[in-house]
Amino acid sequence: MSAFVIDAFEFCRSNGHRDGVTPVAEMSRLNKDCADQSGHVSWAVDGATSKQGYPQMTLSVAGTVQLMCQRCLTPFSYEMQSSTVLMLGKDDAHADEIEEVIADESIDVIVGSRQCDIRDLIEDEALLALPQVPKHDVCPDSKLLDVLKSEKPSPFAGLKDLKSE
Repeated sequence: MSAFVIDAFEFCRSNGHRDGVTPVAEMSRLNKDCADQSGHVSWAVDGATSKQGYPQMTLSVAGTVQLMCQRCLTPFSYEMQSSTVLMLGKDDAHADEIEEVIADESIDVIVGSRQCDIRDLIEDEALLALPQVPKHDVCPDSKLLDVLKSEKPSPFAGLKDLKSE
């Protein structure tokens, strides 16, 4: 059994803790969204029992990845940091029941497993930490964009000239 595969329910019951660093290159779904495979994701998973008595895991990820700016189409470093609480249900019906009891949108309820691969949870959280539309705050070289914007005359300028005749 891999060091990443845990019994999620036992992990929570015993207040388990795991942490580590995983290269972006080893995260196949994450590296598809990145400009290159450089970088690492630091992560931590802590098990506990909620005040309502449900097993829960707190999952945190942090790291810097290279994303492609959708405005200027150049790569840039993006620093991600995210944390979430996952409550575990025994099956879909139990997970739905937990969601109704806790009524807290900030907590995700998932179906737990006796053979849970935490690498999948780590990668899921890293993917959720990425922006939907990655872009620089201020693009480093916007001269090309400025040229494209200024070269094209407004279609209304031609109409203005027609109206004045």
